[in-house]
Amino acid sequence: MEENSTEKKEPVPQQTTNHQGNFIGRFFLFIWDLLKIVIIAALIVFPIRYFLFQPFIVKGESMVPNLQSGDYLIVDEISYRFNPPQRGDIIVLKYPLDTTQRFIKRIIGLPGETVEVKNGNIDIIKGGYDMTLNEKRYLPNLVSTAGDVNVTLKSGQYFVLGDNRQYSYDSRSWGILPKDDIIGRAVLRVFPLSTISYITAPTY
Repeated sequence: MEENSTEKKEPVPQQTTNHQGNFIGRFFLFIWDLLKIVIIAALIVFPIRYFLFQPFIVKGESMVPNLQSGDYLIVDEISYRFNPPQRGDIIVLKYPLDTTQRFIKRIIGLPGETVEVKNGNIDIIKGGYDMTLNEKRYLPNLVSTAGDVNVTLKSGQYFVLGDNRQYSYDSRSWGILPKDDIIGRAVLRVFPLSTISYITAPTY
C-alpha cells in the first residue's frame, strides 16, 4: 500500500512596493528638471531683455505716419555702445526733463552741428558746410517744420524731432538730448502683424 504524503510548501514572501515613495520621488525630480529649465531660460532671456533688446509700445501720434500709436517695437540697446547714433535713426529716449518718461523721436542734429529751423526748413551747418535737410523719404508731402530754432550741439548732444511735426513735443520745445538719455534704436516693428518690418534710417 502506498502511503499518502503531503508536502508542506514554504510560504512565498509577499513583495511590497512603496508606490507613494516612488511618486514623491518622481514629482520632485520633475520639479527639479523644471526649475533647471527656468533658470537656464532666465540666464538667456534676462541679459537679452535688459542689456541687448527690449520691447517698446508706441503711445501717441508724434511719429505718424511712419509709426502709429499701439505699434510694438523691438529696441536695440547695444549698437550705440560701439557706433554713434546717426541722423535719421528712430530712437527711444528718456525725456530729459523727467527721465521716468519714455519718448520716441528721430535724430536730426548730431554733435558739433548747428541746427537751424526757419521758414519750415531745417538747415544743418558744420564747419562752413550748410545743408538743407531733405526729409521727403519719411515726411508726407507739404509737411513743414514749424518753429524758429538755432542751436549748436556740443559733444554728446543731439537734436530730435517727431515725424508728425505739427503735434510732436520734441527738441524744439525742450531742447537738446544728451547721449546718456538715449535708450536705443528702434530696429523692428513686430505688431500689428500686417506691418512687420525692419526700421531703417534714411540716406540724406
